[in-house]
Amino acid sequence: MDSDDAALREQLRVFGLSDNEINTYFALLELGEATTSAVADEAGVTQRSVYNIVERLEARGLVRVNDHASPTTIRALPPREAMADISERIDAMTPELEERFTETRPRTSEIEMAKSRRKALKNLREDIESAESEVLVSVPADVVPEIGEALRAARERGALVLLLVGEVADVGGAADRYADLATAVRCWGGEMAFAYAADDERAMIGSPEVFDGAYFEEGVVWVSEWGLTGAVIATFLGAYWPFPREVHVADPVELPATFEWFRRATFAAARHREAGAELRAAIETESGERIEGRVREVRQALVDPVTNEFTLENSLVVDTGERSVSVGAPGGYLEDYRGTSVRLRPVED
Repeated sequence: MDSDDAALREQLRVFGLSDNEINTYFALLELGEATTSAVADEAGVTQRSVYNIVERLEARGLVRVNDHASPTTIRALPPREAMADISERIDAMTPELEERFTETRPRTSEIEMAKSRRKALKNLREDIESAESEVLVSVPADVVPEIGEALRAARERGALVLLLVGEVADVGGAADRYADLATAVRCWGGEMAFAYAADDERAMIGSPEVFDGAYFEEGVVWVSEWGLTGAVIATFLGAYWPFPREVHVADPVELPATFEWFRRATFAAARHREAGAELRAAIETESGERIEGRVREVRQALVDPVTNEFTLENSLVVDTGERSVSVGAPGGYLEDYRGTSVRLRPVED
């Protein structure tokens, strides 16, 4: 079998033809019109199987059966005509398939290098737009207008949005510029690293110089692997977020409310407790246990005042009436439990 024949066979397999169907079709292309016995001999299949194979080939529009002849004969349709018919069928299906199609990013782990401003901005915008629960972003001030609309939309659909803006000329006046873009905003007069993470699933990190020109040789790294995105999140929350000045913090959602994203729960709990509210929590955990009780502590560093005891701690301490337990986010390992859903409500006097 030469390489051209092998390639053609592979293409026909893509259309769902079996090896026996391909052999039979090739035989008919060579013979033109022939009886079932002649086709069987040429294709190397039994005469009985020819009937079934030809029925399937006819259904695909590749051959025609002449039942009126005696004996019955089969002929291959001209390939150009057959392929045109297949193409028309594909074109007819495409609009309906497009309507059913939901575009998503691949869930396989990926690592890419972005070496241009255009590519870095494209990934940043797309990941903000697809985020459902959380967006963490650290960018230079001149990049914020490029992503402002996407950030605003993410906040409006309920995502926790933490925005860190570097190279801000007037930090004191920054709140007016950025307040509607994020849940919390911090600003820094100097240069900050470029980083973002969306929903613990996709992240990018590198030098802000990627935005200085059309091409940046060193590049920045985009990842969609949980362990690597977790490293970017840890760097953002542990190394970048604590030091710039807090210029804006949004009001928390009204309670009672249920949170499926743990950092949203700790943010809301911290804000309500800072305003003087006493809270009760009902928490579903990874282990299947349900933790209920009064919230005694909120340990976090998302907003001032910082109340965590160690870097990246993000947890609720709940008094169940029998004991006090700590509950952290999925993936945590220092707390007593890992919470998957948190319902907060004010304590009723």
